[in-house]
Amino acid sequence: MAVLVALAACLPLSGASVASAGQRAGKPAYASVTGSAEFVLPYYKDDDIRSFSFDAHAAPYSRPLPGIPTGLPTDARGTIKVSHYSAERNTTYTSEGRVDCLVTGPRTATLTAIITKVGPGGPPDVGRRLGFSVYDGGRDKGHSDDRVGFSWNGVNLMPNGDAAPEDAPVGTCMAPAPYAPVTKGGYTVEHAELPPVPKS
Repeated sequence: MAVLVALAACLPLSGASVASAGQRAGKPAYASVTGSAEFVLPYYKDDDIRSFSFDAHAAPYSRPLPGIPTGLPTDARGTIKVSHYSAERNTTYTSEGRVDCLVTGPRTATLTAIITKVGPGGPPDVGRRLGFSVYDGGRDKGHSDDRVGFSWNGVNLMPNGDAAPEDAPVGTCMAPAPYAPVTKGGYTVEHAELPPVPKS
């Protein structure tokens, strides 16, 4: 809360005025990540087909938290969908989630979602927060330079001495860099600056 108070003191403009300024400059008032794409793992070659679909939109200060009644500038809404076709099992596993956080930079985004639904045979992830990252290469027509990253499959482990490492919890808007190249489809990142704390 102290951080938010300090932020408000340093940035006296209201969220509404910042949004208006962004719109006047021809820029989006709020950030978003949309699109669907297939990708490959650069460190593991197989015949599986993996894809993410994002429909994520910033909704600043819309999710109050204990001790932070205003919510956060990174609050967001929307959905994610995960699909993984296993060639070895000839089965497609799916899951869906509710976006709770989004932060962007030019052509880049990090978002998290709480898993709300898992298809038959999928991991027991309902209620778990997962992290995603996106790089928008800007060439969605034809060959795509987009990339994605995600917070499982060995990239978010907690070392535990001589014991096998376990998956570490994922906080809001936490994900690794977008390390997996997109092979089909693409994503669009609309960047917008995080607005200051509302005066009210």
